[in-house]
Amino acid sequence: MSAINLVVLYVEDTEKSGAFYERLLGQKPSALSPGFTAFHMPNGLMLGLWRKSTAKPDAEGGPGAMEIGFMTPEPGGVAAFFERAKDEGYTILQELVTADFGPTFVIADLDGHRIRVCEPDK
Repeated sequence: MSAINLVVLYVEDTEKSGAFYERLLGQKPSALSPGFTAFHMPNGLMLGLWRKSTAKPDAEGGPGAMEIGFMTPEPGGVAAFFERAKDEGYTILQELVTADFGPTFVIADLDGHRIRVCEPDK
């Protein structure tokens, strides 16, 4: 079986969401069109942003039912990312806490999709 290599988030405005993720990820999109924007991650995963109104079959459900995660491998990286998120005005859904798996916090993108930041399991 192949590995999961694509995550798609349905968004209202691919241009605005693309700009949000460009700032968050610190990289330009690898594909950009009026209905779809994509970011190829260094680990081979692709994050796609698809205009919800054009998705077929119709996209059902809403943001908050799942989350995507970013892991920061360097010691103290989660806390540093949290401070950056506060300074840059990201919507914080969960303040920095220490969970069973380590330090973590959650922000939301423009459409309310949950983005968790944490450290890799050791």
